[in-house]
Amino acid sequence: MSTRANFHVDPKLTSVLGQNYRSTEQAIKELVDNAWDAEATNVWIELPGLVANQPIVVRDDGSGMTSQQVRGEYLVVADDRWSRSGAQTPRLHRRVKGRKGIGKFAGLAAAGEMVVVTKALGRTTTVRITKSDLLSTKADLERIDLPLEVTVCPQQDHGTEVRLHQLNQNLMYPSAERLREILVLEYGREASFTVLVNGESLCHEDIPGRSFSQETALPDAGKVHLKFTIMERKPRRGSGVVVRVGGKVIGRPSFFSLEEHPDIPRKLLERVVGEIEADGLEQDVTADWGAIVENSTAFRQIREWASSQLSQAVESTFAKELGQARARREREIKRRLDLLPEYRREAASKALDVVMRRFYGEQDDKIDAMVSLVLDAFEKDEYWVVCQNVHSADQADVLRFAQAVKAFGLVDMAVMAHQANGRLQLLDELDHLLGNANTLESTMHEALSTNLWVLGNEYSLMSSNKTLRNTVEKTLGKAYRGAAPHSRPDLLLCQNVLGTYLLIEFKRPSHALNRDDQSQVQKYRDELLRYLQDSTIDAMLIGGSVEAGLRSVYEATKLKALAYTDLVSSARTQLQWLMKELATPPNV
Repeated sequence: MSTRANFHVDPKLTSVLGQNYRSTEQAIKELVDNAWDAEATNVWIELPGLVANQPIVVRDDGSGMTSQQVRGEYLVVADDRWSRSGAQTPRLHRRVKGRKGIGKFAGLAAAGEMVVVTKALGRTTTVRITKSDLLSTKADLERIDLPLEVTVCPQQDHGTEVRLHQLNQNLMYPSAERLREILVLEYGREASFTVLVNGESLCHEDIPGRSFSQETALPDAGKVHLKFTIMERKPRRGSGVVVRVGGKVIGRPSFFSLEEHPDIPRKLLERVVGEIEADGLEQDVTADWGAIVENSTAFRQIREWASSQLSQAVESTFAKELGQARARREREIKRRLDLLPEYRREAASKALDVVMRRFYGEQDDKIDAMVSLVLDAFEKDEYWVVCQNVHSADQADVLRFAQAVKAFGLVDMAVMAHQANGRLQLLDELDHLLGNANTLESTMHEALSTNLWVLGNEYSLMSSNKTLRNTVEKTLGKAYRGAAPHSRPDLLLCQNVLGTYLLIEFKRPSHALNRDDQSQVQKYRDELLRYLQDSTIDAMLIGGSVEAGLRSVYEATKLKALAYTDLVSSARTQLQWLMKELATPPNV
């Protein structure tokens, strides 16, 4: 006998879908996206004060919905609008943002009750959705009765208003500043779509970063206003500067050929977001207002002026950020440079600048690895010979000087690759040690104490010294109570550029780290703190494997428990990335 089965939609799905939003501001943005899809030209967002006990209101002047559309489309869960109506809106041909059909639950991420009031074709439809009613019922969503009311309104009225009541007290109250930051990146350049938050429209000052504003009057273009921001991080999309004529954005964002500038890194340029107001170009816009006539003399003047302004700001930011990146490492760089012969220091310092420019925008741990490699390389005689050729070349002899500089650049990267290759070979040797059941703690100490980069690039600029070694000896002499001297723990104490200490206890590669090991190294750290008062000591246990319970202790105890094989694997991955980067022509 055959029967039919049906899907049942649990009301708790509304709570799950509401939790899909990372913050209240993101949930509100979803409501703004709905207004975009409804072909609104204006959206008004009201965020009342904390003590006002008023709802959040998102109102638009879009097409609105009839009661039939509310029932047949809006209240349909997972309704795919692209499949139903296409990827573009019918009148303004906007690309539709809503596809999954769950945007109506955005309000429930921030509030316990959502009231939707929508107007179309002379009727106002009001529907009230209460989260507690949905979650408390045992019925399917399809069987829940939602209060819906239809009244008469003027025929010309249209749009939708969403009111969010009973705000979730477990969430931070939505910030107008944060909401504006989110919305400006998406809608700040849309000429036909204005968003106002508490009565103020979006502007470039809402973008987090360093903002610039310049005005000028050009002979053929008249008054021109350039506004742009160098963001703290690259936006997901939309970087570049657009031209706005008569309030309308013309064409696509541009960097005005600065992407071809050899001294401006592309990674920094892509953080630029801005616009140029140039109403004087109205006669130089194509008939469809899709572009500016290519041979426009007015636009050529604007491009040259804007390129100059952008270049100054970007180069200034680049120099500042490079200086900050070097300053963060200056203490350790100075220590390493002081170890070099005096006649090599200046060249080594310049080489560090070249490398930091080359790898601008990369993560700090990767840059630390570059710094370590360069300083290692300057201890090699073959590298220094090339540096001397560059220094001694007669600049009047242009050909010879150019060849020397070219050789410096080639050897600069080649020696770094050689150093990286050497490190890969060291990792191979470590693999052999780890595979030998007779390898002792002291062997691993000896192999790693001068190669701390294996532990991670954040440790590559750490070092030990005689004073620290004596401190460890005093600690062990006082605290170790074992019977056999050869069984003493093998400890290494080192210090980073900020003065923070790291205590490492090496175990045999055949040993599995356990709770007793954790307790032991913590005792030695406590003893060391008597000698290093007012200091911070992070601790690290390294062994053959790690019991599961130890992997979660670091945040609470400042103790890392690591396996040799994991360290070697991670270091190998980093070096392979570096080799690939060195084989790629620089893109600045």
